[in-house]
Amino acid sequence: QVQLVESGGGLVQAGGSLRLSCAASGSIFSINGMGWYRQAPGNQRELVTAITRGGSTNYADSVKGRFTISRDNAKNTVYLQMISLKPEDTALYYCYADAVVTNRMGLSYLKVWGQGTLVTVSS
Repeated sequence: QVQLVESGGGLVQAGGSLRLSCAASGSIFSINGMGWYRQAPGNQRELVTAITRGGSTNYADSVKGRFTISRDNAKNTVYLQMISLKPEDTALYYCYADAVVTNRMGLSYLKVWGQGTLVTVSS
């Protein structure tokens, strides 16, 4: 079993900042890609940003220059630093991890999701 635990969401005024964290735990052999999706009410879940194990990143156009993803491989943790937040950034933010896990059969590949953390940006 692998779990992702998120933290750092909350209420912030437009122009403010927040930092999200997502820590993976369990029978982890290694983690390849990690990243963040978000889902606003009435909208589909969208990819916000992703980072490879080697540190290569990509961002949705809507967050470029404002959001920064980083990770600590030793801690199996991914972070999302968000600045200059806008009301349209309001959403439930989910982290994910492309994990290689150990089990009785050896190694398996899993895409694991966090429970979501709410970010609300007031105007």
